[in-house]
Amino acid sequence: MRRLISILLVFALLGINNARSQELQAKVVVNAQQISTKVDRKVFGTLQNALNIFLNNRKWTKETYQPNEKIVCNFLINISNAADNNIYTATLTVQAARPVYNTAYLSPLVNYMDEDLMFRYVEFQQMEFNENRVSGNDPLVSNLTAVLAFYAYIILGIDGDSFSLRGGDPYFVKAQNIVTNAPDSREVGGWKAFDSQRNRYWLMENLTSNRYTLIHDAIYGYFRLGLDQFYEKETEARKAVLTSLQQLNTLNGEAPNSMILPFFFQGRAAELSRMFKKSPPDEKSQALDILSRLDITNSNTYKQELK
Repeated sequence: MRRLISILLVFALLGINNARSQELQAKVVVNAQQISTKVDRKVFGTLQNALNIFLNNRKWTKETYQPNEKIVCNFLINISNAADNNIYTATLTVQAARPVYNTAYLSPLVNYMDEDLMFRYVEFQQMEFNENRVSGNDPLVSNLTAVLAFYAYIILGIDGDSFSLRGGDPYFVKAQNIVTNAPDSREVGGWKAFDSQRNRYWLMENLTSNRYTLIHDAIYGYFRLGLDQFYEKETEARKAVLTSLQQLNTLNGEAPNSMILPFFFQGRAAELSRMFKKSPPDEKSQALDILSRLDITNSNTYKQELK
């Protein structure tokens, strides 16, 4: 077994009732409420069904995942504009979580909004993705599946890192290949360094560059040595989480203003506050100092919860 997690526990958590070997238990929602009623609403329902099939029925790795090992994830496509030639502009919110050993708790792996999604969709078109020919014939058509495949591999990579040291490397390589061969069009954004300072290019750069190696150590320590040990060894587990935060602090000093740090902390403030609320004063003070520096958006939450 790839993970030491009770089958019955995770069945209850994930609601899985099939034995397929695919890796993801994904739910895709397409929200088109902002779009004019002149557009046939049935198109978006068809698109939603097609994307659910694309993510859940495709085999993303060579590993065999048991039903209890599927990764729970959500993809919300919020369409903000419909243009001529069936072109849509949207944001994509990606969320994924993994169960913590010996608990009924799901810890976030990814909680991120990609604000740069443009694609072409004609009802009933095939959802095709070829990792060896990512761009396809029409960049706007292939961009949709390329973006979803990219985040599927990011989820698999971070999940892999959380269970074994550098366990996500094969999937980050796959995601890097998508970035390298991404649809090339001036209408398609998010894949190039110059598009913005926070996009798919920079996320991938942070996860594959030797400059950011500590992020992989921190993810493994946080989940496997920390969260997964809380039930049986709370004191040691909390120290492991603190060590991971110290590694992230070191990384921030060596590579300030990276994308990966806010990406890691997104949606994690409540979890971290609960973990350190019962800490001894010295440990709590160390955690508060680091968290207030690294997760500035939630610094007031930490100050209130860890005072």
